[in-house]
Amino acid sequence: MKQKTIIYAFMMMMVWGGFAQSELEISYSLEECLSMALKNNLDLKSTHLNADREKVNHQRSKANLLPSINGDFNLGVNRGRSIDPFTNDFINQEFTFSNVGLNLDATIFNGFRLINTVKQNQLNRLASEMENEAVKQDLVLRVTLAYLQVSNSKDNLRLAKQRLETTEKQMKIQEDFYNNEVGNPADFTDIVAQKAIDETSIVVAEIGLNNAKLSLTRLLNINNELTLDTEDLLLDIDHYAFSADQVYADALKNMATFKANELRVDAAKKGVSIAKAQFTPEFSVFAGVNSNYSSAAQIFSEIGSSITPTGDFVTVNGQDFPVLTHQSSFSSEGIPYKEQLDNNLSTVVGVAVNVPLFNGLRAKNNVALEKVRVEESILELERTHLDIKNAIAQVHFEMNAAYLRYQSLAKQVEAFEESYRVNEIRFNNGISNFLNYVTSKNNLDNAKVNFTNAKYEYILRVKVLEYYRGNMFQLENTI
Repeated sequence: MKQKTIIYAFMMMMVWGGFAQSELEISYSLEECLSMALKNNLDLKSTHLNADREKVNHQRSKANLLPSINGDFNLGVNRGRSIDPFTNDFINQEFTFSNVGLNLDATIFNGFRLINTVKQNQLNRLASEMENEAVKQDLVLRVTLAYLQVSNSKDNLRLAKQRLETTEKQMKIQEDFYNNEVGNPADFTDIVAQKAIDETSIVVAEIGLNNAKLSLTRLLNINNELTLDTEDLLLDIDHYAFSADQVYADALKNMATFKANELRVDAAKKGVSIAKAQFTPEFSVFAGVNSNYSSAAQIFSEIGSSITPTGDFVTVNGQDFPVLTHQSSFSSEGIPYKEQLDNNLSTVVGVAVNVPLFNGLRAKNNVALEKVRVEESILELERTHLDIKNAIAQVHFEMNAAYLRYQSLAKQVEAFEESYRVNEIRFNNGISNFLNYVTSKNNLDNAKVNFTNAKYEYILRVKVLEYYRGNMFQLENTI
């Protein structure tokens, strides 16, 4: 029974181990990496929040166009000397009081300040949405370039391992010669040293691959091990067909950065109109309904009458007669809450005008500051145009240079492959020395590495130019 338990536990460990291994070996395509980046990237989340804030500001400015209606109610107990809210007389007793009211305020005209504020916040909201889109576009480019850099590093590592395999095959041949005391003994020790050099190249390539993966991982904002499926990655090596001017013309139409800066300029112009409204009188209407209650308020009812002496006398024929008076008797009772509210109801309605006469030149200075902001936004737009145009020209030049370098290195690899084939045969047959062989081998290996790097250098710059043209954004929009 114990053995069965151990066997079962061992099988479960194997199963879970297989699941864990398969999970670690999951390969991500470029589309999957882009999807993760758009979901997890912190910079993109931050711009999302900025867009949400501008949306709330826009909604709030629209709500400011509506009238302001407020109701108030209070209920309390008063002790000591005070004014009765019902009779306005001074009293010195404890009573309960209450006030209710409903008030309305509405701006009729204020130099279109509220309307222009709505328009400005709408432009700011649209600009923030464009800026959010620009960050998305930039993220798509950065992830694509990082993905290609990983692919480039994988190819460099593959070439380094192939170099080591070739060296190890040659070392076995030279080891047999060395053991049989055939040929130059130094050839074997030289090939051993070459193996150490190739092993070092593998370590350097692995470091480069690890750094490339870390860069991509940071963009994706994930913690797990990253394995990329770059085997079927289509890399177009055809010569790029668009000029720098054509790329810039497409960028003007497609890049969200330009649209965002243009909207910021329009929003800044609305700020000038808002500031100018401070010179304009403001008209508003107001209305209100109010009432109050006091527990000290009472109503008196006559319940009867009686004849009582007043204390005065009249003398008739020398005889005093008391003066009598007719006096009514009353009973008191409190007035109900609702009845008091009805009896004490009051309303008010009116128009208010606020005319700016002098405010320490604050309005004038505010207009001047808003005009400066307009100029700053225009300069920022012009700077963006200039920076992107220069960047496109630089990348386009580097792209052409990389393409020419790629073509030259392709011919170089072909020539060095033939040279290495001949030198390897001559070296194995003892016709050539080790120096000629290793020189030919290193030339071929270096040419292959340079060829691979030139290929990716060209592709990376093509991707950047396509980013400016807007063609990379279609992939992002489908995710």
